[in-house]
Amino acid sequence: MTWRLALRNLLFRPWRTVLLLAGYGLGVAVMVVLLAVGDAMIAQASDEKLVGGGTLTVLPEGLDVEVMKTGGVGGMFFSIANARFVFHQLLASPRLADDVRAVAPQIEGKLLYVTLADGREVPVRAGGELPSATRAVGGAAPLAAGTWSDDDGDRRWRRPSDRELRHDLDHFHLPPADIARRESWGEWHYFNVLWPDASKWAFITFLVGGDVPRGEWGGQLLVTLHERGRPARRFSRGVASDRVRFSTHDADLALDDARVTVDDAGRYRIRASVPAEAGAGRVSFDLVVSPAPRAWFPGATLVAGASPSGYAVLGLRARADGTVCVDARCEALDGVQGYHDHNWGTWQGVTWDWGASRAGAYTLLYGRVRPPDDARGGDAPLFAYLVDSLGYRAVFRPRTISYEDGRTVATADGPLRVPARARLRDVRGSDTLDVVIDVDDATATDTRAGLVERGEGAYARRLATPWFLQLQGRLTLRGRIGGRPVAGTGHGFFETYR
Repeated sequence: MTWRLALRNLLFRPWRTVLLLAGYGLGVAVMVVLLAVGDAMIAQASDEKLVGGGTLTVLPEGLDVEVMKTGGVGGMFFSIANARFVFHQLLASPRLADDVRAVAPQIEGKLLYVTLADGREVPVRAGGELPSATRAVGGAAPLAAGTWSDDDGDRRWRRPSDRELRHDLDHFHLPPADIARRESWGEWHYFNVLWPDASKWAFITFLVGGDVPRGEWGGQLLVTLHERGRPARRFSRGVASDRVRFSTHDADLALDDARVTVDDAGRYRIRASVPAEAGAGRVSFDLVVSPAPRAWFPGATLVAGASPSGYAVLGLRARADGTVCVDARCEALDGVQGYHDHNWGTWQGVTWDWGASRAGAYTLLYGRVRPPDDARGGDAPLFAYLVDSLGYRAVFRPRTISYEDGRTVATADGPLRVPARARLRDVRGSDTLDVVIDVDDATATDTRAGLVERGEGAYARRLATPWFLQLQGRLTLRGRIGGRPVAGTGHGFFETYR
């Protein structure tokens, strides 16, 4: 009877019946979807791979939550680069102290292989976290037995002393097995010091280079002293490999009796005595370089592949104290402007644009590296990194740096046009950056003369940009970050090629 009534109703009012059936079907479909979504939310909320505590979860860019849930092949190699930097300089920084109560770094579902006693390899799914941090965000699992607390490695990752942070980020490296031109490998501690009136400055390099550690290699000390209005003086000294001490676990370096040592307070103590390259004379120095808190740039690979280049800055803003003696005449330096960075990689034919300068309460670092096959190009990625007293402030990606070649320096090949001014500009959403550099002094070095940074012989003679320019000048910063204006001026050092 029910089917007969339904059929007659359909024949008598066909369109009304179809509309009612469509509405009923749509309602059922919506209910099915809502129930499915609710079921998925309950499943995800109870999934151990998605339980981490806290209010917000920060994931690697491009990672799909479902990929993380299912453990698909596409999710095997996701990670957050420089997670320690993200933790210290962003999420757990003093700048966010009013908004962020606790931060917990966690690794979930990473593929590892365990080698058993009988030699078999077994794939396992592993995770990692800092117990105290996970408890602080309310994500700790119930403890069935035993203890679960931070060990010294956890403590060092989360709250390192200044000395530990220097050693962790500023240590030396061994060349990768598959790099090209192993003989061009170089790694060095670099320092610069600016006298109070900006009339004098020094560049100091402690370098290890060559086919390290089993080929032909050694150390080198390079010091360049500059005084405005006078020719620069160069001092250098080679050190045999058996007189070199470096480590892949700490930042200390010994080149014979010359030393770079990180003390218990995290300060760099540097001392050396180096003869002049030409004629009589010698420079000796005994300095303490003290990095400002939170003014550091993490170790990063700027160029990958067969010709890698890496870079870290542990003293982006620093003060220098001590003595510098030139030809037995000594000067005492008290709280002058200093800087320290660390470079490693293969450098034959490599060029770069680089600069580091104070700008009032801010400190700016910018740079880019061009590999050997791109020595003539101008489109290598460029970054500008800004810090203040609370640490990281912003990063920009200017498309280019423009130079105005309004100065001339004398070289063995005749007059060479060099920059009198440079400019970087960028806009990222509502944030803006405008940097102007006015050059007060310029020095050109011919890299075809066999400098370890770029090779020598026939290769060096084919370099498209053989002149390495070291510039000193004043930087003016203007812009807006997070809706607030930023501005400042200060002295800095800058490098490029011609």
